[in-house]
Amino acid sequence: MKILDRIGLALFSTLVLIFSIVMCLVIFGWINIDFIYNVLKQIRYNEVISNIILGMNVAFILLAIKCIFFESSSKEDIDYKNGILLENSDGKLLITKETLENLVNGVVKGFESAENVTTKVELDKENNVKVYVNLNVKEDAVIKELSSNLQTKIKSTIKRASDLEVKEVNIKVKDMAL
Repeated sequence: MKILDRIGLALFSTLVLIFSIVMCLVIFGWINIDFIYNVLKQIRYNEVISNIILGMNVAFILLAIKCIFFESSSKEDIDYKNGILLENSDGKLLITKETLENLVNGVVKGFESAENVTTKVELDKENNVKVYVNLNVKEDAVIKELSSNLQTKIKSTIKRASDLEVKEVNIKVKDMAL
């Protein structure tokens, strides 16, 4: 969460807390409603206090619009969308989706009966890897055997190269070349 989001959350939480406490005190009869009316009247007719509160309200409105309508994403959120961020005592390593896709394409090109390969890799915050492979196969290919071998080889290659576990390898055969 960015600092502006934290400030906004803290301010709104504080305002809600104050409003809730005042309402409870009014309901229990510990504060007279006329007292609150007189305080608000003093604020309204005192030009300096009125301008300060007006400025604060404009800032709150802008902050509310920002928090409601504009998503803030931290650097780490952006990193996990682009790849997998691994950390150890020596530093950080970002393995991008493109790297994993190129790795998968290299594996698939090693199979003679597969051609015209496109690969997509999906990642989530828990570093789960899902691989989607679209390909054409040659007419002499045994599709079930080919897909099983591809899935096994892709999983083992990614595990060996990056030490990441692949949750799924989904293969879609688009066409068979005759």
